[in-house]
Amino acid sequence: MRTSIVAVSYLNTTPFIYGIQQKLPGSEFELSLEHPAKCASVLLEGKVDIGLVPVAVLPELEGYQIISDYCIGCNGVVETVCLYSDVPLSEIQTIYLDYQSKTSVNLIKILAKELWKINPTWKDAEANYIDNITGKTAGLVIGDRTFDLAEKYRYTFDLGVEWKRLTGLPFVFACWVAKKEVPNGVKTKFNKALKYGIDCKEDLISELKLELGVDHSNYLKNRILFTAGEQGKEAISLFLKYLSTPIIFS
Repeated sequence: MRTSIVAVSYLNTTPFIYGIQQKLPGSEFELSLEHPAKCASVLLEGKVDIGLVPVAVLPELEGYQIISDYCIGCNGVVETVCLYSDVPLSEIQTIYLDYQSKTSVNLIKILAKELWKINPTWKDAEANYIDNITGKTAGLVIGDRTFDLAEKYRYTFDLGVEWKRLTGLPFVFACWVAKKEVPNGVKTKFNKALKYGIDCKEDLISELKLELGVDHSNYLKNRILFTAGEQGKEAISLFLKYLSTPIIFS
């Protein structure tokens, strides 16, 4: 029986996807790609064995295990999880919440309360909501859609930077999680594949530049934190403490 894996379909997961595709045989592993919220839902529903899921979903996963130190995070600037606005924070009345990640939605609410000291009206976003970010209505946008937005709005608030201001810690947006026990052999193969992808990052950056015609080397080399480490684990625990939930590390 194959081990099913779901990963986020963003640029920042390219090294992980490459490692999985190159090092995990299709006879033993099956990979699918989704946006973060969808990754969470298919893991919650038991449709996959391992998922790269938003950390805010962890409390909903009974008996979960974080099976890898590899993650998607940042240590300050992240660039692809931002609040965009035409007015300063103090003048924002409404904030659209990106539907693609529960972690980012919870993070911005924590920042609004604990750091920015604002109490806007929160609005669940639908497709094409970015067009409605104007005046005193701001919007949280995550993922590859953010690359060209900074020049469109007067104010950009990077949530990685703001979390660092609040806590002094890095932030982990998503981690590799299983709902049930994963055999040690599978876990070892899986982590070796992730490491291989990270080790090939330089080659991947060159390939992406040719394929996309855009140089994302600074983003992939200097913005994305691919390994949680002790500070990353501390950040996850603190984030979930803000959400009043415990954390379990395997």
